Amino acid sequence: MTLAFPTFTAGMVLSLSLIMAIGPQNAHVLRMGLTRQHVWLTVAVCMVSDVVLIGLGVLGLAQLGGLSDKLMGAMVGAGALFLAVYGWQAFQRFLRPAATPIGGAAEAALPPTVTRRQAVLSALAFTWLNPHAWIDTAVLIGTASLAYGSDNKVFGLGAMTGSMVWFLALGGATFWLGRRLNSLHLWRVLDGLVALMMWGTGAWLVAGLF
Repeated sequence: MTLAFPTFTAGMVLSLSLIMAIGPQNAHVLRMGLTRQHVWLTVAVCMVSDVVLIGLGVLGLAQLGGLSDKLMGAMVGAGALFLAVYGWQAFQRFLRPAATPIGGAAEAALPPTVTRRQAVLSALAFTWLNPHAWIDTAVLIGTASLAYGSDNKVFGLGAMTGSMVWFLALGGATFWLGRRLNSLHLWRVLDGLVALMMWGTGAWLVAGLF
């Protein structure tokens, strides 16, 4: 029992250190938060998905030696295709941003409406079709938990808590900023960066197969 709190903290710290990098999943939460569309639903789906992936890693995937080469290859291919399509959509928004004149100045128009179903499916895709999410949660956290022996479930619980804390903080921060930012230039910069990041991540994943 004396090791429970340090083990829990170690899992939480590792989870936060892996998830804080702005990857496809975080970029999606960022955009949903800034547009103030279903941000808490998106956050909830991402949190539940990460908890499930961490559980898979801690409870069995690491002991089985990780993902098979064929399964990883299929995931990378599907993930790279998804990132390419999403990056193309962001690039199109960068090239042709929608704007509306307000008060004599060009300000960002209202973003396209996203339904609850679309919000859920997008959040699921950015987690389950994202090989980075699998590697960070199921593989790396699952493997690290083996070092804690019988306390590996406590380590996994700490990792799950770290993921939930991060997504709640990110969703809250971007939702707060979304009420104050309505700049066309800001949205163009964000969409341009998202397109480059999605394409770069997809290319890096594909290159890793060779």
